[in-house]
Amino acid sequence: MTELEKMLAGNNFNGADESVNCLRDSAAKLLQDINRHTDNDQRHEMLQQLLANIPTSSIIRSPFFCEFGKTISIGEHSFINMNVTMLDGAPITISNHVLIGPNCQFYCASHEFNYLQRRQWQTSWAPITIEDDVWIGGSTVINQGVTIGARSVIAANSVVNKDVPPDCLYGGSPARFIRKLHENELLENIIHG
Repeated sequence: MTELEKMLAGNNFNGADESVNCLRDSAAKLLQDINRHTDNDQRHEMLQQLLANIPTSSIIRSPFFCEFGKTISIGEHSFINMNVTMLDGAPITISNHVLIGPNCQFYCASHEFNYLQRRQWQTSWAPITIEDDVWIGGSTVINQGVTIGARSVIAANSVVNKDVPPDCLYGGSPARFIRKLHENELLENIIHG
């Protein structure tokens, strides 16, 4: 398995490998064009080249930043506001009907606490998953390995280090449970009544 294949599979990989660097450079060039264009159709075509998946029903506002692109999948009817950054050395999955506020950051990468290992640029990666109908408030940081459960809300300026269950409001730094979203339960009872 090549280093690029390892990365795309979500495994640890050598970030200095030539194939990985080539993908990184290609993404950087596409991002320059994406962030410069104002025509939505042209931008969407370039986003489809950059990302693993983005349907026509989803929108990413410029500027948008990522490292590789091919590890990012976006579902139907999702909206990513301006100035979002994704360090996507592992898969980032944004499901359906997700709202992401401006200046949010998604970090799949982490480094060792041992400074000698950091000198070697050792990096660990873990995927991030955002399930259906999640709303992430602006300037939130989502760290590696986190899954945010369906219909949950993350308050603005939060730092999410651990999984968030479905139908919950979390906020703060580090993000903590605030309350259950009973509004969702009521709506589900009406729909499926």
